[in-house]
Amino acid sequence: MNSACSSTLFVTGATGYIGGRLAPRLVERGYRVKCLVRSEAKLRARPWAGNERVEVVEGDASDEDRLAAAMTGCTAAYYLVHSMDTAGAGYRGRDLSLAETFGRAAARAGVPRIIYLGGLGETGRDLSQHLSSRREVEAALGGGGVPVTVLRAAMIIGSGSASFEILRYLVERLPIMVTPRWVSTESQPIAIRDVLFYLIAALETPATIGKTLDIGGPDVWSYSKIMREMALALGLRRRLVIPVPVLTPRLSSLWIHLVTPLHASIARPLAEGLKNRVVCRSDEALRLMPHQCLTIREAMDAALAKIQTGEVETAWSDAGVMPGDPPWAGGTVFVDRREMITPAIPTAVWAAVSALGGERGYYAVDWLWRLRGIMDRLTGGPGLRRGRRSSDELRLGDALDFWRVTAINPPRRLELTAEMKLPGVATLTFDVDPAVHPGTRLVMTAKFRPRGLLGIAYWYSVLPLHGIVFRGMLRGLVRVASQR
Repeated sequence: MNSACSSTLFVTGATGYIGGRLAPRLVERGYRVKCLVRSEAKLRARPWAGNERVEVVEGDASDEDRLAAAMTGCTAAYYLVHSMDTAGAGYRGRDLSLAETFGRAAARAGVPRIIYLGGLGETGRDLSQHLSSRREVEAALGGGGVPVTVLRAAMIIGSGSASFEILRYLVERLPIMVTPRWVSTESQPIAIRDVLFYLIAALETPATIGKTLDIGGPDVWSYSKIMREMALALGLRRRLVIPVPVLTPRLSSLWIHLVTPLHASIARPLAEGLKNRVVCRSDEALRLMPHQCLTIREAMDAALAKIQTGEVETAWSDAGVMPGDPPWAGGTVFVDRREMITPAIPTAVWAAVSALGGERGYYAVDWLWRLRGIMDRLTGGPGLRRGRRSSDELRLGDALDFWRVTAINPPRRLELTAEMKLPGVATLTFDVDPAVHPGTRLVMTAKFRPRGLLGIAYWYSVLPLHGIVFRGMLRGLVRVASQR
């Protein structure tokens, strides 16, 4: 990799699922990487972001001037932006606009090539809105005249991927699945590690410039067969899959919303896309970039192993805007502050705090937390099923059940901002104070900024439960810290 040291690559989506794994691998190969992100602090929380070969540019992908200036001098640009999680039903128009802007900016900056990860799918009028949007993005990126290498992939099997999480949760929770007719549709999944191989190999293979290449694993299976294989990988009994003709994409997405961690707004375009056969139409990618991809079962086993050991590098929930003050911010803020002193050392207290949520729960009255999670899912929120990326480690921007890590300063302070459906903005902050001798003071502060009268009514309605939930959680944290 002699040329890598002198090459600077531009990467969008570096805090997302794919970009968050691609960028550090490019750095490992000796490239300089310039990352465009909405929140510099969020990216700086990644361990690889401190490398001297990483440059962070904070900005918006819709700002053409900013993009052109940032891309100047780069030898290639990776476009890994998808607004499906932030733009709701209008994601298609938003994605097209962003791609057109990026293509023009790349041309102005003199970038030699763009690399884009799109979606597999048969061509024609019956293509789903989601896959049609991917095709539109492909064309828009090249509108400025810069050659685009398009890699088209179907379901990506990897720890933390959206499609894998849908599959895993459905199979884990439903021994009998009543499904739409799309379960008989054929798909050619690919492991995340193989996607990353192709993204890097395309960069280093000049013959891929300007090409559209289908990438996929060695297996072509129906979704029903994939579900049954997932049950085997999870060590579960054979799942009964019953296809029926009456389940629409809308109903399917609502069902996915209730059973899995994904929101209906993300699940619906994915569910619509499942009606299309997604199989490689050419083996040109393999001829240009020879590679032995994992089988479906090998990819499943690798993903589940990462989940079980808590080594999930990135997750679908990483992407998205950080929670912040809304336009109506200001005014009354309700505060519930509690503290306890424990003989445990500060590092033990921090270890207990940073392990909160996920499979471990909240150290007290977990049934109330589960009930709150169910209520949140029913009203359109994320609920508790998102869990955590890692069972022990937290970093800025991580999703934690229906919270988001919005500030973290190990081993002193953790701030969680609620992403549940609320008539206001709620935060939960933990401060570990080592000033007490001997021992440690743990301060837990819940704040709520209400939105209108409904927000005020909400605060007073849940206030009686704080004495049970928060006091129990604080005592549980102290107990666990003392045991450590």
